[in-house]
Amino acid sequence: MDYLSRNMAKKLKNTAKTFSAVYLSGARQCGKSTFVRHILPPNDVNYITFDTTAVMVAAKKDPETFIENLPKDKLNIIDEIQRVPEIYLKLKKYVDNKRFSGNGRALFILTGSANIPALPEFAKAMAGRIAVLTLYPFSVAEMNRTDANFIDRIWNGDLSIKSHKRTNLIDIITKATFPEIALNSDIDRSIWFDSYLSTILQRDAVEFANIRKPELIYQLLVSLASRVGSLVKNEDIMKDIGMNQFTFEKYKSFCNATFMTFEIPSWSKPNKLGKRFVKSKKIYFTDTNFLCFLMRRNIREVFERDRPLMGHLFENFIASEIMKLTGVLPGKFYVSHFNPVRGDGKETDFVIENDSGEAIAIEVKLDSSINAKDFANLELCRNTIGDKFKRGIVLYTGEETVPFGDKLWAVPV
Repeated sequence: MDYLSRNMAKKLKNTAKTFSAVYLSGARQCGKSTFVRHILPPNDVNYITFDTTAVMVAAKKDPETFIENLPKDKLNIIDEIQRVPEIYLKLKKYVDNKRFSGNGRALFILTGSANIPALPEFAKAMAGRIAVLTLYPFSVAEMNRTDANFIDRIWNGDLSIKSHKRTNLIDIITKATFPEIALNSDIDRSIWFDSYLSTILQRDAVEFANIRKPELIYQLLVSLASRVGSLVKNEDIMKDIGMNQFTFEKYKSFCNATFMTFEIPSWSKPNKLGKRFVKSKKIYFTDTNFLCFLMRRNIREVFERDRPLMGHLFENFIASEIMKLTGVLPGKFYVSHFNPVRGDGKETDFVIENDSGEAIAIEVKLDSSINAKDFANLELCRNTIGDKFKRGIVLYTGEETVPFGDKLWAVPV
C-alpha cells in the first residue's frame, strides 16, 4: 500500500520539538502507526508497540527498567500506550528527570486508540508534560494529495464570485475514510467494517473499559446512527435500547472515547448576551462510511432515493471534515452548534471559534440552488455573536461562490 502524506505532519513535528511528550490519539485503523513512522528519518526514532505481546509483557513486568533502557539519543515512539497503564508514573518520573537536567524536550511520541478523557490515570500522571493531538481518517484534502485547508480559507482567505466544477458528492464521501479501504478499492467494505467493529467490541471494550456486555454497544451505535445530526435526547435512546442511565452514559462515553462517535455542544455566551441556548449536544460519527455500515444502507442508493436521510449523511460528513481540518491547523479551535431557545427554529449547524473568540459559522444544505431564506439562520447567528463573527457560509451542492449579505456567502462543497 502506498503511503499518503498526512496534513498533521507539520503540526506534530513542531509540537514534538516544544513538549516533552506528545500523545497522538485516534480511532483504530486511522493510520497512527504508519504516520508516526514516516514523520522523521528512521535513524532518528525508536519505534516500539505494545500491540506486540512480548514488549507489552516486559513493560508491565518492570516498567521502570523498560523506560530506562530506551535509547537516549532518539525520539522514542510508543504505540498503543493505553495497553500498559503500569508505565504511566514511570514515564512521568523519566520526563521530570530530563526536564530538571535541561533535556526535557522531544522525548516521546505516544499513540493510543482512546481519547485522553478515557485515560484519567495517564492524563493525571502526564499533566503539564504532554501535548494532545488527534489523528482522524483521511480528509478529502489528503485523498486529493493537497494541504489545502477549507476552514483556513473560509477563516482567512478572500472569497470572490466564482464558478466551480460540480463535485461528485458520493465519491468524496466514500474516499474520505480509513486508509486501508480508501487506498484499496478491492476490499469488501462491509467485511472490513464488521472486523473493525468486532475488534473494538471484543478487545477495547473489555480491555480498557471493563464493559461486560459489549454486544449492547452495537445496539447503542445503531440507535445513535438513526439520530445523527440531531439533539441527543438521552431518555429516548435509553428507552429505545432498554438501558439504565449509568450503563447508557458509560457505553456512550466508550463510543466517544474510541472515536466511533463524537458530540458537538451547543454554543452559548449567556453571561454576555442574556440569551438562553439549548443544552443538548449533537451526535456525529467520525466516519460517514462506518455510519452507513451501521445503518445497512448504501450511500449511493440513499443519495438517489432518500434525500432526507442523505441530508443527515451530508451533515455528518461535513462535521467529520471540520474535525479533521481544525485539528491540523495551528492553535486550538472549538466546534459547537448554534441553537437559541427562542430562535424560532433558526439554528446553525456549526460554529467554529478560536482562542480569541472569533468565529465562523457553517450551514449545510443538500441543495444545488439556494436563496436569501437559506441565510436566515446565519443572520441570527451573526447578529448574536456580533463583532467576533468573521464569516458565515451556506455550504451547498451547487457551482457558484456568491455573497448573500454582510459577511455571508454561499460556497459549493
